[in-house]
Amino acid sequence: MNKKMIVHILGKMMGVEALLLLLPAFVGWIYGESCAIWFVVTAAILFVFFLLTGLKKPGTPGLYGKDGLFIVSSAWILWSLFGALPFFLSGSIPNYMDAFFETVSGFTTTGSTILKNVEVLPHCMAFWRSFTHWVGGMGVLVFVMVLTNLDKQSSIHLMRAEVPGPEKDKLVPKARETAQILYGMYFVLTVILVVLLMAGGMNLFDSLVHAFGTAGTGGFSNYAASVGHFDSAYLDGVITVFMILFGINFNLYFFLAIREFKLAITNEELRAYLIIIGAAIAAITANIYHIYGSVLEAFRYAAFQVASIITTTGYATADYNLWPVFSKCVLAALMIVGACASSTGGGIKVSRLLIALKSIGKEVKQMAHPKSVNVVRLSGKKLGEDTIHNVYIYLMAYAILAIVSVLLVSIDNFDFETTVGSVLTTIGNVGPGLGLTGPVGSFADYSMFSKFVFCIDMLAGRLEIFPFLMLFSYMWRKKF
Repeated sequence: MNKKMIVHILGKMMGVEALLLLLPAFVGWIYGESCAIWFVVTAAILFVFFLLTGLKKPGTPGLYGKDGLFIVSSAWILWSLFGALPFFLSGSIPNYMDAFFETVSGFTTTGSTILKNVEVLPHCMAFWRSFTHWVGGMGVLVFVMVLTNLDKQSSIHLMRAEVPGPEKDKLVPKARETAQILYGMYFVLTVILVVLLMAGGMNLFDSLVHAFGTAGTGGFSNYAASVGHFDSAYLDGVITVFMILFGINFNLYFFLAIREFKLAITNEELRAYLIIIGAAIAAITANIYHIYGSVLEAFRYAAFQVASIITTTGYATADYNLWPVFSKCVLAALMIVGACASSTGGGIKVSRLLIALKSIGKEVKQMAHPKSVNVVRLSGKKLGEDTIHNVYIYLMAYAILAIVSVLLVSIDNFDFETTVGSVLTTIGNVGPGLGLTGPVGSFADYSMFSKFVFCIDMLAGRLEIFPFLMLFSYMWRKKF
């Protein structure tokens, strides 16, 4: 384990976060908010850490695979610990555990909140709260790779540890160039979204806040009623479309950019993703038609909520807790499924669902015809046994984490719907859950212990469990 290189990379990361904290400080200065000083104070602390550890590269820069996992997990925790300080020091969120919960929820693009009245937050705090979504959406390590120069071996391990999905593909040979391409596409889509939101009547600040939440599929809004505050069919439509777009594998946008249209159009995960969305919208529209009395109105709210949940964004235009049980069950299933691999969305990913279903089909065929040769393919590509094995193990770990978490938070004695919904939404990085933690509720009434469990769930869900578990495993101490 190359401890010096690990500390060096973490030091660089602290320096990048210090720079990012100056953005909300600038917003606070524009609005004349004195609490903005706490962003400067926190940035200064992080900058000292950077000066001490992040300037000089160690003589042995190489990293093991386990080092990449350890760095990724540690980085997300450190960014959240320091990112919570402005909320706490300013008194905007008086309890540090609550501030940490809110920051973890931001960086992991979960969108769950402990705030019962978000509208009282100063502009600088609301900006930072949503900006964490945008940074965390593509990954904090990927973001750092765009801004800093790491050696090739380090970059590869960090990309493999952080980019979500069963397979880790690079768009170009160098990991840093891949990171730059990803963030370039991410930035362009975000700018287009900001322009479209402003065209619909949002002011610049509201447009930035909701663009950050949509792009990062996080869902923090500066209004208690979320996107429903604007009551605009146009804004609902724009955000619905862009939530779906940000839930698509970003590699496909790269293929479109280089005119490899066939690779994008024939992608099996994309087809399944769109079919699931279409089927869920149709089912919920039919199920809630009697509530709204109009097919168009029912479609509008169903489409928004389906897009919000499957992409794990978590915005809301309606209180789906008031919808029929069937609609809520559909949404709960979408919380688990999530978006595509290598997108900003959470969940188990559509590709894993496809691989699991195809593997089940393969086993059934094998039982019926023992001598037949059956392989699992995704988008025409034969999948290796190691990939299929990893999917099995991931799904088992996901289920075990969910069960253990439900048992732990059930100590708070909330109803079953609230308890299970809260765990599913935090592991899936969705945001609002069911029952008391639904779109008009919050996690404020949970105990500090349960909030800590939810923080673990959010981090584990965003890092796809295993990099985070490395922190609690003896394996990282061994050379492998």
